[in-house]
Amino acid sequence: MDKIAPNLTGVPETMLWTLHNRAGEALRPNGLLHDPRLVEIYRALDYDYEASFGKAQPSHANRAVVFDNALRAFLAAHPDGVIVNLGEGLETHRFRVADAGEALWITVDLPESIAIRERFIKPDARHRHVALSALDRRWFDEVPRGRPVFITAQGLFMYLPPEETASLLRDMAQRFPKASLLFDHVPRWLSRETLKGRKLTQNFTIPPMPWGIDRSEITPTLRSWAAIETVEHFDYRFYRGWRALLFGGLLRLAFFRERMPAITRVTFA
Repeated sequence: MDKIAPNLTGVPETMLWTLHNRAGEALRPNGLLHDPRLVEIYRALDYDYEASFGKAQPSHANRAVVFDNALRAFLAAHPDGVIVNLGEGLETHRFRVADAGEALWITVDLPESIAIRERFIKPDARHRHVALSALDRRWFDEVPRGRPVFITAQGLFMYLPPEETASLLRDMAQRFPKASLLFDHVPRWLSRETLKGRKLTQNFTIPPMPWGIDRSEITPTLRSWAAIETVEHFDYRFYRGWRALLFGGLLRLAFFRERMPAITRVTFA
């Protein structure tokens, strides 16, 4: 079978970066992710991953584990819940996280991202694709009323101006009271570096990340933006090798913990 050229640039191209890092784990005999569909997609694309992104790193797989576990807990409590994945790209949660056949999964992403996703992952009655920006509130109308809602945003909000994220959170809180939102964020120093044109490799410049925020700022900032009931933080964890030792140690030091990427879950009031 001929390979498929993704032809993505800018922020949409970052879905290949995260795919590369998740696949690195899925291809390991002892990897964190068991995901044959992920590996199939990874191998089917005509793209030189290492030229753009270097050797696969476990960071995005570690992030996926946190999101997978949160989705499993949500579905265990709400088998008929609605999961909305903003900017999902080529993420394959739905193949790793089993549900009871009652949940509704909704992917919201840019048209060019949905186009490449649908080369491999087809929508159906319980798995809908909405070709809109996450900032386009028309996707709200795709979410049935009266059902529990869990919203994810992996690798999304850092690429948006903070005022756009604030407005979106405020509107989501009003439209989806009691819904959960799980998202990752980067510290201020990393945001500043990307605005200067930080290169991951000679062939790939990380797109600008206008929104950076340090750990102690998260809760007060979110509460100033939207009606929020609870806030919970998750660290990026590394599970083996030198990274486990290094980052495990750094997370015990307040200075470094304050300035490391992290994941936050909020429940709207």
